Amino acid sequence: MTRKRRPAASQINLFPVSAHFRRIRPEKNEWRFYSLSIQPELFGGAVLVRQWGRIGTRGTQRLDLHPDEGAAVNALADQVVIRRRRGYTAA
Repeated sequence: MTRKRRPAASQINLFPVSAHFRRIRPEKNEWRFYSLSIQPELFGGAVLVRQWGRIGTRGTQRLDLHPDEGAAVNALADQVVIRRRRGYTAA
């Protein structure tokens, strides 16, 4: 009798490691994007990469260093609240 193997369990990502937003207001000629992502750092920390600008351009990029991924996730969550308050919607 052969036993069926269960497929390997995949872990669900409970905390987002990236977020992408847009704010489009044609009446004000405003076509903006805001992108957030968490990247590992070479020395064990984490970096919150923030990129923003006009849609269709490269925009501006800022790197925020954090001691660990948990702190970076908290900073990302704070930025998500700020962006939504400023009228950005999920892309």
